[in-house]
Amino acid sequence: MTAPDGGDDALVDAARDGDRDALDALLRRHYDRIYALCRRMTGNDADALDATQDALIAIVRGLPRFRAGARFSTWAYRVATNACLDELRRRRRRPEPGLPDLDRTRSASTSASAADVDARVDIDRALASVAAEFRAPVVLRDLCGLDYAEIAEVLDVPVGTVKSRIARGRAALADLLGNPAPAPDRPTPAT
Repeated sequence: MTAPDGGDDALVDAARDGDRDALDALLRRHYDRIYALCRRMTGNDADALDATQDALIAIVRGLPRFRAGARFSTWAYRVATNACLDELRRRRRRPEPGLPDLDRTRSASTSASAADVDARVDIDRALASVAAEFRAPVVLRDLCGLDYAEIAEVLDVPVGTVKSRIARGRAALADLLGNPAPAPDRPTPAT
């Protein structure tokens, strides 16, 4: 069989009918975004790969129950988010090996790409420190580009809760990255 041309709906329909090429094309189409979500949620490559694999398996198994009319990408993000949360729960139950932090001093001739990598590492560390209930909506909004309604659907919470969790998650990230927001009730000092 050959994967049908077209969007996710055509691929989902063909995959449900047993077309392995369509299933492969559907999973490949969404793999990078699912992995990116898992990477930001779990904070490291190994756990992200495990969560991505679990998510893809769950997507394949759950495809017959996927409801027509819903966006496949939103459903896939929900499955991936749940796989990440499961991976984070498993991680808490096992010891965490690691290397000590290395001295990150560099000469003035550091390239922009090294600075970008350092910034990503800092963001990953900060994200890993944010509670999963706040990390998930921030990642879904800022990395995956989902709107509030889609995030509410993925996380199965009201839109107001999504907005609140995003605000709290972003505030926590700002604090961790050394950019605290000024307190609303404290005046900023004059210079």
